[in-house]
Amino acid sequence: MSFFRCPLCGAPLAEEDRALRCPGGHAFDRAKEGYVNLLPVHQKHSKAPGDDKGMAAARRAFLEKGWYFPLREALCRIAAEETGPAPAVLDAGCGEGYYTAGVREALLAAGKAPVIAGIDISKFSLQKAAKKYPDIEFAVASAYRLPVAAGKADLLLNVFSPLALEEFRRVLKPGGVYLYVVPAAYHLWELKEVLYEKPYLNEEKETPYEGFAYLDILPVSYSIHLPSQEDIHALFQMTPYYWKTGREGAERLAGLESLDCRVDFRVHVFRRA
Repeated sequence: MSFFRCPLCGAPLAEEDRALRCPGGHAFDRAKEGYVNLLPVHQKHSKAPGDDKGMAAARRAFLEKGWYFPLREALCRIAAEETGPAPAVLDAGCGEGYYTAGVREALLAAGKAPVIAGIDISKFSLQKAAKKYPDIEFAVASAYRLPVAAGKADLLLNVFSPLALEEFRRVLKPGGVYLYVVPAAYHLWELKEVLYEKPYLNEEKETPYEGFAYLDILPVSYSIHLPSQEDIHALFQMTPYYWKTGREGAERLAGLESLDCRVDFRVHVFRRA
């Protein structure tokens, strides 16, 4: 049985002939890479929503060099500490699967038997995720309409993805844990200094959400040295700044041969009431 539910009628989905099918007769073919598309046409706001092929490739190239490994380690540690022996884990906005796969490996290493799934609205990200991590179930879907049964998840990850609180409350079991990763004040400050004449600090705040209780806010802050223009451009292309930066700022960044840059995250840890 699939982790996911039918996005059209909400019924359970089962694997049959490289497709997921529900008792109501709805079927969703599995792509050659292994993911399924559970985003109905009427929920799309564009032909190919989410990160494009270039952004997905840049993120894969950047993350595989380990620049954000300390963040992954922090998520893995919390996941191992806060879950039971057979947790159901959903990564809502999984991208190319870097953090999803890390958490799975950590839970297995802790002797647990996790069931892991990831959704993202970008098919280009999921092409990479499903191909590299065949033991994880991936689906194109919106975080605002998760194709997941109520109370299904013991752990929900949200790394730089939309804050779909109503859906997160619905799919998390009572007592389940929600990990919400956001950029802190000085995240990528030196990159922003190159791109913009007057860069601004990211806002930091502690926001209580209905149905969730705060357990912790974990800082993950350190510096990285990007030794090549290739690495600098990969970081730039995987961020929203790539689409928001004017030509002059982009040209200044393209002229750099290396960059020392702060990385500054906050992991907000909640428990579902």
